[in-house]
Amino acid sequence: MPISINTWCLVLLSAFSGIAVLYFGQDVLVPIVSAFLLGIVMTPLSDFWDRLRVPTALASLLSVALALAILFVLILLIEPYVTHVINQAPLIRDEVRETVDEARRLLRGLEEISADVAAAIDADPAATAEDAAMAVPSITDALFYAPQVLAQLLIFAGTLYFFLLTRSSVYGWLNRTFTWLQEADLRRAAGQVSRYVLTISAINFTFGVLVSIVMQIIGMPSPVIWGLLAFVLNFILYLGPVFLFVTLLITGIVVFEGAASFLPAAIYIAMNATEAQFVTPTLVGRSLSVNPLLVFLSLVFWLWLWGPVGGIIAIPMLIWTLTVAQGLPAQAISAGTPGRA
Repeated sequence: MPISINTWCLVLLSAFSGIAVLYFGQDVLVPIVSAFLLGIVMTPLSDFWDRLRVPTALASLLSVALALAILFVLILLIEPYVTHVINQAPLIRDEVRETVDEARRLLRGLEEISADVAAAIDADPAATAEDAAMAVPSITDALFYAPQVLAQLLIFAGTLYFFLLTRSSVYGWLNRTFTWLQEADLRRAAGQVSRYVLTISAINFTFGVLVSIVMQIIGMPSPVIWGLLAFVLNFILYLGPVFLFVTLLITGIVVFEGAASFLPAAIYIAMNATEAQFVTPTLVGRSLSVNPLLVFLSLVFWLWLWGPVGGIIAIPMLIWTLTVAQGLPAQAISAGTPGRA
């Protein structure tokens, strides 16, 4: 029986309404969805507590405490390097301005375009380092945003705790409410997502360490930051590596001279291609598979909707959805290089 126009209109209106809710409610929904996904990723840990016969409430509390502790430790480790980059912002700005001025002298026929680029980098050529520092968020700005961040952290921690506490009940309720949604499928999807995220996290961490070492060897400033960016952006398939490649290309032109300017970007893209073509397929395997077009569209949608957080959660959500629906195609996930089947 063909679907009527009224039905299609209702479906479209429902879809647009759902997207609007996700977009305008992101301050609340981002920590909630992130907590659900982390709870799914922590399935092996929850199963471990179950095997030890740890009470569910205590096991959930220990899991949440572990997740928050890891988060805070990462923040403490990253903070000095981020502060260093912020302090170097005026110097980087001056170097970029010099590069633009040099390009303007070499490309006389593109003076208007060069002026626009220079204006975009520094609208006031007479600005001092003190003026640039004023662009960095102040303590007052941090205090202003602190309540919002704290509220999102509390929502995240609360959702994660209660999901872990009632995980079996949630699966059972979904099974009873949606008869086509079997509890076995939900647990299999959780296992697939957990396996993917944990494996990719290990790969990306090792990749980030190697990038830091290589950047240290070739003399790039703040090599730890480049390793950190490589680790985080590698979770955002396709777009993340492209963004870091462009950033390394621009920084290389600022820091080095001649052909060496292209060395950081060239080394990074070679390392990323090796990881994407050989390492990730070997360790992740063919059992976790999805059409590359779906991967790209999912990334674009969630990045547009929720920014960087959306880019990170896009693939786990896609894997979970397709696994539950038992509709996984036969093409493997790429870890950064477009066009790989």
